[in-house]
Amino acid sequence: MIIFLYGEDNFSSRRKLKEIIKRYQSLHPRGLNLQIFDFQPGKNSQKVDFEDFQNQLQTKSIFTSKKFFILKNVFLNPQVKTKFFKKREILLISKDIILFFENQNPSPKDSFFIFLKKKAKSQKFEPLKREKLENWIEQEFSQAQTKIEPQAKDLLIELVGNNLWQLANEVEKLANYKRKTKTVGLEDVKILVSSNIETNIFKTIDFIASKEKERALFLLHQHLEKGDSPLYLLSMIVFQFRNLLLIKEKINEGKSIWKLKWHPFLIKKTFRLSQKFTLTELKKIYQKIFQIDLGIKTGRITPELALDLFIARI
Repeated sequence: MIIFLYGEDNFSSRRKLKEIIKRYQSLHPRGLNLQIFDFQPGKNSQKVDFEDFQNQLQTKSIFTSKKFFILKNVFLNPQVKTKFFKKREILLISKDIILFFENQNPSPKDSFFIFLKKKAKSQKFEPLKREKLENWIEQEFSQAQTKIEPQAKDLLIELVGNNLWQLANEVEKLANYKRKTKTVGLEDVKILVSSNIETNIFKTIDFIASKEKERALFLLHQHLEKGDSPLYLLSMIVFQFRNLLLIKEKINEGKSIWKLKWHPFLIKKTFRLSQKFTLTELKKIYQKIFQIDLGIKTGRITPELALDLFIARI
């Protein structure tokens, strides 16, 4: 069996991966031989190639009833991906479980992607938009046997956005705080949910617009020194610049920014900041962010250095 999980929402895809592993472990009480291969270039000290996987696939095991292969980042390694496509027949005839896991959206024109879409049980994970994000938050609170009031939910989304990693932590924190009353209100979110990172990201972007790069770098390094994830900081920068670009495009097209259906406070704040950039500047910045993000995913640059280069090159 071939399974294909892919997309930019790696919180949901990783959760799905855990569910699949747990399900197959329960279905194979005699044992499930789980093997993970990460083909991302430069990530492993010992190079992993297609032949390593092929040898394990073709080796019979007398101790377990089933093998489960998790193959990560195949699409980030063109040479490995080509080998998989050339020998795709061995995937089809195998009785083991072969799961491809990608934290990105491969090109829909890619031959191996087309093959997996046709032959595998595939699922795409995209960042959640407003309505689905609201439903997701409600489900998370429901699982924690807690409810959240509508205004509190709106503020939570405003402060955190659609970063499911942080949202999951905030839901757990709020649910524990309200474990007696079982209802989270607006004041609870104001007290417990930190918007410090988001506020500083807005300040950072403001400094970028004012050509004050040293002050922008100072704010980012404050978070790094406190132990905040550089990948999370970069994701917040991507999120804010995407919002700025959307606002600016609406304005240039003569369309109402209120059709974006964001929280009014977020629209006003983003609109004010967007006035400091031209549409061309925002497009160029967003392209640079994309290039830096690609460099991180392909192992050519560390996330910490990527943040410094992003500020320096604008």
